This record gives sequence, C-alpha cells and structure tokens, in this order.
Amino acid sequence: MENDLSESKVKCEAETKRTDFPDDVKIEKGKKSHHCDICGKSFSLKNKLTKHKSVHTGEKPYRCDICGKMFPRNSSLYTHKFIHTGEKPHHCEICGKSFAQNGALTKHKRIHTGEKPYHCDVCGQSFIQSDHLTSHIRIHTGEKPYVCDVCDKSFSVNSSLTKHKRIHSVEKPYHCDICDKSFSAESRFTKHMHIHTGEKQHHCDTCGKSFTQSSDLNRHKYIHAGEKPYNCEICGKSFCQKGNLIKHKYIHTGEKPYHCDICGKSFSESSGLTVHKRTHTGEKPYHCNTCGKSFSDATVLIRHRRIHTGQKLYHCDTCAKSFSQKANLITHQRIHTEEKPYCCDICDKSFTRNDQLTNHVRIHTGEKPYQCDVCSKSFSKKGTLTSHKHIHTGEKRYLCDVCGKSFTDTGYLTQHKRIHAVEKKYHCDICGKSFSQSSNLTRHKHIHTGEKPYYCEICGKSFSENGDLTRHKLIHTGE
Repeated sequence: MENDLSESKVKCEAETKRTDFPDDVKIEKGKKSHHCDICGKSFSLKNKLTKHKSVHTGEKPYRCDICGKMFPRNSSLYTHKFIHTGEKPHHCEICGKSFAQNGALTKHKRIHTGEKPYHCDVCGQSFIQSDHLTSHIRIHTGEKPYVCDVCDKSFSVNSSLTKHKRIHSVEKPYHCDICDKSFSAESRFTKHMHIHTGEKQHHCDTCGKSFTQSSDLNRHKYIHAGEKPYNCEICGKSFCQKGNLIKHKYIHTGEKPYHCDICGKSFSESSGLTVHKRTHTGEKPYHCNTCGKSFSDATVLIRHRRIHTGQKLYHCDTCAKSFSQKANLITHQRIHTEEKPYCCDICDKSFTRNDQLTNHVRIHTGEKPYQCDVCSKSFSKKGTLTSHKHIHTGEKRYLCDVCGKSFTDTGYLTQHKRIHAVEKKYHCDICGKSFSQSSNLTRHKHIHTGEKPYYCEICGKSFSENGDLTRHKLIHTGE
C-alpha cells in the first residue's frame, strides 16, 4: 500500500508539471480549495480533484469500443483511439514528424531544443521526460517496484519487467520480414535490422568509426579518453565497458550460466551460446557481399572482409609487420618474445599456438580424425587430408615459377625449388656431405651408422632405405 501511495505521489507530481491551463480558465495562484483526502494534494478545480482520485481508486470508467481497453479519463480514451485510426494530428514544425498525442510532441521538441527540465537532486543529471527522472532516481535509492510474479525478480522500470516476462512465456512479438527471425524486445529487433541494412548512423568524431547504436558509440569513446570506470573488486583490473567487467568476473567465479539445450555445453556469455547453436542448426546469417561466403559469427565476417579490403589494423611494434586479425598479431609477437604458452602434458614440448599443440598430441594418441571420403585413408591434420585429396582429383595447383612443374602440395614445391637454387642446407656432421632435403640426409646417415630400419615381414631382410625394401618385395610377389 505504501508503494502504491508513493507511486501515486510521483504520478501526481508529474501531472502538476505538465498541466497547462488555457488563459481564460487560469485561477489566481494560491486558491486551491479542493483537497485529496488520501494524499493531501490540492486542486483549484473540483473536476481536477475528481480525475485525480482515480489514481488512488484505480477506477477506469471510459472504455474503448474498438479494443475494450479502459481509461481513467475521457481525454486519455480520446488520445488512445488515434492508435486505431492512425491519426497523428500533432506535427513538429522543425522536422515534420507527427504524433498522436500533444504530450509526445512536447517531449519530441526537446530533442531539437536540447531542453532537459527534469533534474536529479542527487547527481545533477538532467532528463527530457519526468518518467526518465523517476526511473533514474531508483538507481540511487535501489528501489525496484516491478516484481515478476513467476520468478520474483525485481526491476526498477516497468518496461524491463515486460521484456523479462517474455523469457517465461517465450513470446517473441517482433518479427524480421527478411530472415524470419523473431525477438522478445523491440530494441533487439531494431539492432538486428541493422545487420540487413548495414546502417551505422552514429559516428565517432575522433577516429571516424561508425556504430549502429549511440550506446556503442558512447562506450567506444572511452577508448580515446582512456577512461575505464568499471573496476573488478577481486583483481583490480579496469574496463571501459560494464559488459566487459561482467564477462571478466566469470574468470574468477568460473561461472558459465548459458547452456546449450542440445549438447549441454556451457558458456560464460549469451553471445557464445548463440554462435555455438549455429553449429547444430547450420545457420550462417552473416554474408559477405563481395564473394557471397556465409558465416555463423558476425566477428568472423568482419575479419573475412579484410581479405578483400587488404586492411591490416594490427601492427607489431617490434618489426612493424601488420596483420588483419589481432589473434595473428599476438601469435606473431611470440616469435620475438619466444613465448610458447601451450605445453604437451605427455612430453612437455611447448608451442606458440594452440592448434599446433592439438596436432602434436595426436602423435601420442594416434588420433586421425580427418578421413578421405574416396579411399577412407585417415589423417591427423586437416591440411594433410586436403593435400591428399589432390591425388584423387589430379589437381596440381602449386607451380614452379622456374621450370613450370606442378605439385599437389606446397611442401613438395618447396623441396623441388632447391634443385634450381642448388640450396643444400642439410649437412652431414660425419662426412660433410650436403643435401637439399632433411629426409635425404636422414637416409644418408644410415651409411655411417649401419642402421637398417626397414624390414621385410616375409623373409626378415633389412634395408637402410624404404625404396630398397619396396624393390626387394617384388622378389616375393613375382611382380
């Protein structure tokens, strides 16, 4: 009841601010003889007091004959009917925009004038609308009067509660006519539409970067200002965006609140879950308008576009080499620092990249997850499978620019080029003989060691080279 009265009081104050009587009915100041016996507010006209009391009683005697919605005042019903008729009789003389309500026009005009008549007594921030001030004050007071009747979660703004309830009802009333995707909140739908239109109307006046939303631009500006107002109370790290701080805290808590209902995998960010689900659905909603390639993640599309533009935003401050992706720069910098953060648990060998470690571990496990769909041969690396497939297709796309000879694999081309360059960088430390390929040096060393690692499984004879064993086997087969 106390909350209801405070809400009523706010509404009453708002009423007082926006009431504007015609000149012929203005009453002399100080004469307010009609008093509300519930909240004590006074009015100069009896009919104003009567209308005001409906705030406390909840009485709504005026009914819309089209949709049945009820209103406490006849004027509110009159304005409401414009929704059905589409009539917008109030026009902005500056930009021509039209409104169904005069109050909405008044608020709109403040965009042009910059007027913000509602001020917060605590922090001094100003607002265009009184309800924005009311919502803002709840940041200071911590008041959250709007409670979800399903999960009891509280909100400071009624619209936030309305959006929240759609989580329980799975209601998504906003539909995209282009891709048929639906959204529970209008703001998310608006953001989504920018994907199709590519519209970025908010520009940074420092670096010229453009954004689809003003909030994104405001957060971006912290980068130039060097301002990082959001601090982690656990490790002290600072962030320029509140969302980044929230994500960062999951490192300390290990929390992954977003779960895939198909495979059970968990994520610390909702965006990670959204992208992950596309691996199950096969959905790739982000399309390159240059080559037509599609992607499941918007950030991957952004990186891909740099292939076409040649844009390389990330520069190495040691050697000045540039990269189109930040991850590639980080990996490159390990050449200078000699950092190898990815360690094998079996043999302790270290690597600069995680994918190098993944491939290496397969040496120990014997795992060969990449299978040729023509001959069923399996490989530990995807690149090796790709090269192998050229055997079946006969494709030799790697050409020697000296003699024109073609190869199925770039590694074979590199070996071949040493013939032209007469480059023999592999040297025998016993006799000094040089070779263009490390495999040839390995075979040569068998002469000095007497090692014969290639055995015939039929007669047991040994050979120093695999080619000799292959030729020997022809004796047994009669070929």
